[in-house]
Parts: sequence; C-alpha cells; structure tokens
Amino acid sequence: MNRLNKLVAIALPALLLAGCELGTKEQEQVGYRGTAMVQINDPDSKAKVGEIPAPPYELTAEMVAGDKAGTAYENVQVLGDTSVDEFNYLMQAMTTWIAPDGSAIKDAGCTYCHNPENMASDEKYTKVVARKMLQMTRTINANWKPHFGNQDNGGVTCWTCHRGNPVPVNNWSTAVPEPGNITGNKRGGNTPAASVAYASLNYDPFTDYLAGKESIRVGGKAFPTAASNASIQSTEKTYGLMMHMSQGLGVNCTYCHNSNNFAKWEDSRPQRVNAWYGIRMVRDINNNYITALGDVWPQNGAGPYGNRRGPHGDPLKVNCATCHQGVNKPLGGYKMLKDYPALKGSTPAPAVAAAPAPAPAETAAAAAVVKPAA
Repeated sequence: MNRLNKLVAIALPALLLAGCELGTKEQEQVGYRGTAMVQINDPDSKAKVGEIPAPPYELTAEMVAGDKAGTAYENVQVLGDTSVDEFNYLMQAMTTWIAPDGSAIKDAGCTYCHNPENMASDEKYTKVVARKMLQMTRTINANWKPHFGNQDNGGVTCWTCHRGNPVPVNNWSTAVPEPGNITGNKRGGNTPAASVAYASLNYDPFTDYLAGKESIRVGGKAFPTAASNASIQSTEKTYGLMMHMSQGLGVNCTYCHNSNNFAKWEDSRPQRVNAWYGIRMVRDINNNYITALGDVWPQNGAGPYGNRRGPHGDPLKVNCATCHQGVNKPLGGYKMLKDYPALKGSTPAPAVAAAPAPAPAETAAAAAVVKPAA
C-alpha cells in the first residue's frame, strides 16, 4: 500500500466517525460557563430556508372588504367568510405553494384540485384534502399560538410544509418492526435510520408519541419499573424522538434542556415549553386532520398523483421536520401570515392543556442566561 492510500485509509474512518457536518460552525453560550450550555449553529442553515414566494399581488383594504366568497361562489365550505378578492388571492398563492404552474407535477396549477369544467365539484380527492388542510391551518394559527411563542403573525401557511410540492418532503408513516429472520428480530431498533438521525435507536418514535397518546416518562426520579412505564424500550424510543427533534430543528439538546438536569422543568430553557406544545400540536394535526380523512386517501397505486399512504396503509403524516426543515424557526422566522390574514382563523377555541408549570427565576444572574418559561 503506497503512502497516499495509507493516508486515505487512516483519514476516511476518522471522517466517517466525526459525527458532524463539515464547514465552519458558530457557538453561542446560553447558560453558565462550564456547564456545556452551548448551542452549535451552522451559518449555512439560512440557505435551508430558500426563497419565500412573494404574494400574488397587493391585497388592499378595499379588496378585503368586498363581497364574500361564500355568497359569490358555490360550495365554499371553509373560506366563505373571506371576500371574493381575498379568496382568489389565496387560491393563486396556494397554487404556487403546492402545485406551481410550469412544474413537472401532473395537472399543475388550479386543475390539481379542481375540475376546470366545474370548479365547485368535489370529484377530485385533492380538493377534499385541501379543504381539510385549510381547516387545519386555520386551527393551528388560532389555537396553537403557545408553540409559536404567541408572536404577532407567527404561524403557518401551506408553504411552511409544502415548499412547492404536493406532498411535504419530510413525512412519515408507521414502521412495523421486521419479522425474525436469519439475523434475528431487531424489534424496531439497531438499524441506523434517517428518522432518528442515524442513531441505533427505535426508528419509529412517531407512531406512539406523534400520533398516539403515549407520554414521555423516562426522566422520572424513581428507578424505572414496569409500573412507571419507563422501560429500556421506551427510553430508547424517547431518545429516538429527541434525536429527530434535534436534527429536524438543527439544534443540540441544550436548546431546550439544561445540561445540569435534563428532566428538571424548573431549570429548562423556555423553548422546552414551546416543544411540549409542539408535540401536542403535531398529534392534533395527525389525528384530527390527516388520519381523519380516512378513505379519502387513495390506496397506494390507485390515485393519479402517486402514493399518499405508507407501506402499511396509514397516510403520510407530519413530524417536527415537516415544518422546521433543519432550522429552529420554520422559514427562519419569516412571518407569512401578515400577507395572508385569511389563514389566521377565527376566535381561538378553549385553551389547550397547560404545559408543566415553570419555577420562578432563581436569581437575577440565572435569569440572564437561563430564562424561566413565560
């Protein structure tokens, strides 16, 4: 083996085991020195946001105050409270967000959802899905503000997830552990998977935590027992979800947790409360909007636009990466709702359950670096 080959043989394993991306990184201290409370930021993450489409045209106050779409058009079940002009404005934006004209998407443009001979008909399943997704988007913006930190115009539009694709790129469906074979049954783990940042953890933490109602209970003070439901298996599944969240948001663990005590809410960063609401928001989306469509989703191979279900028949659903796509604030924190007020929804429903109560600020010095949750 010549000298160059030897160098490659030595360097390649080291590179593969480095566990990080190449390129310059920035670090930010977010807690007391010497406690590993440091965020590692990738300056290139801004490029992941991409170009955000401009509004179709200016939406004036006079246009918003015009005749209602529900009166002028037939079969407007969700946006009937908007004006005709605002309705058309949003429809044009949705075309760009989901099935842009000129793309390779079959029936791109308005005909992706509508029959051009009868725009009011519901014969295309994509229109029924779009209606449900509009309801979902308005509900998110009206009722899940605690996840967004109650920001003005903070929320989501179709672009947040779709980015010009009929189906968001980041999605998931139930993964059933492979049966026993000559190599043994891995029981849903020990198979490095992209879903958990290539860790050898349970590669489907989503079915139980982001569609089911299972709670994360591996950080308790008592020793794990059968009664505490904190088995090794649930611990691995929890860490799989945490790995997904870290990768999906482009952050490390201390973005939410205090390295002194990962389980302790009183010393956690405010972002942990946002994440608590985020988990429950995703459950709401998956259960009450996506899965609730039932047989509206065509069986795999039966629809005109490709598969909309996973290999086990359940629909493709959302997780943290669907919106965040590698950055801690979707679209870099850009507030699209200011341009699309029709998606803000109506008066919020009764408040969702409160997150675990944070403790008061311990000291002025601590509050300066580790702020208590609001």
